[in-house]
Amino acid sequence: MSNIEENSSPPNIHIQTPPTAPPTTDRDYQTTANGGIAGILKRWKREDLIKRGSLGLRGIALLFSLISFLAMASNKHGDWRDFDRYEEYRYLLAIAILSSMYTGAQAFRQIQELSKGKPLIKPSVAAIIDFFGDQIMAYLLISSASSAIPLTNRMREGSDNIFTDASAAAISMSVFAFFCLAVSAVISGFKLSTQSYSYI
Repeated sequence: MSNIEENSSPPNIHIQTPPTAPPTTDRDYQTTANGGIAGILKRWKREDLIKRGSLGLRGIALLFSLISFLAMASNKHGDWRDFDRYEEYRYLLAIAILSSMYTGAQAFRQIQELSKGKPLIKPSVAAIIDFFGDQIMAYLLISSASSAIPLTNRMREGSDNIFTDASAAAISMSVFAFFCLAVSAVISGFKLSTQSYSYI
């Protein structure tokens, strides 16, 4: 009986303590904080550059659209040298007016937002309007210029005069406005793709 009691000693249990993480120092915290701040500042600079670039492109497109509109609207020299006798030139003029109105309204909105520091409309809605508006206007501008180019080329073969020169200038300005809005549409697409949406 005594042998049994002597042999029944409690089993030894080994408990391992989990490894402890090295203590964080102030230097580690400062490095993490500085990295986060630097990332935020970099993002703000990029967004500011995108906003200013978009505004600049729309401002240039507005200038080209206005020149195209004025060059075509004043292109009346009597007889066959009146722009309103030709459907292609009337189409070019109408699109130049639409482009001037669109780019003017967009530039005004962006200037207001930059000066006041707050958006006039919701950023998600503004991103969609910018993307589709830029694309639609760019397509209309290149469409109107493409329809007027063959007519102008035929006229210049017969006689090169102030009427055909003004028509060519208006077409060129529409093409330049198209390029500006096409680049603006790419920027708008980037802004739309990085836009965060809340469904709550």
